[in-house]
Amino acid sequence: MWAVPPYWTAAKAHLRSVDPVLGAIIDSHEDPPLRSKGRVFETLVHAIVGQQISAKAADAVWGRFLALVGEVTPERVRAQSTEDARAVGLSGRKVEYIFGLAENGSWVDHFDWQPLDDDAVRRKLISLRGIGPWTAEMVLIFSLLRPDVFPLGDIGVLRSIEDLYAGGARLPIEKIEEIGSVWAPYRTVATWYLWRHVDAEPVEY
Repeated sequence: MWAVPPYWTAAKAHLRSVDPVLGAIIDSHEDPPLRSKGRVFETLVHAIVGQQISAKAADAVWGRFLALVGEVTPERVRAQSTEDARAVGLSGRKVEYIFGLAENGSWVDHFDWQPLDDDAVRRKLISLRGIGPWTAEMVLIFSLLRPDVFPLGDIGVLRSIEDLYAGGARLPIEKIEEIGSVWAPYRTVATWYLWRHVDAEPVEY
């Protein structure tokens, strides 16, 4: 069952009021909103698949991985061979991470994340092998629907900001943080529309 963030309408109004540039992107790509299936394990695996490769390549590998495992659960992953997982286009390291997560991280779907603030969620997830800050942020955005996540390690976010606010010129991370500060407390929603500026096809993890 998909869930839409309860803050979505208020967030769009806020972003339009503080930033007409982003407001124009929202007007062009308003729907669909961010949605969550609430499956932390699946989001982690999907994000591992997408680490350090283009969105197009990640989509292709993810499609083949889904065809292999069916439902993305620890049990279904463990039922596959590493050879079959490699055959869908995953690197050896990513196969190692995904199978390790299936063995040691099956608790993530049953854990009560709600009492934890964003930094505590990051720390808990990063304790798992193969999970870095960007992957943890994809969980915060796509599984937990936290409203104010700003993934500064995401190349699509950085390039979108540079295109919109600097004519495509590279910007130091401090300047990007400054530009994004006006979007708080809804930087997740800003991120969603920055991605849409780069690729009109909605992102999903």
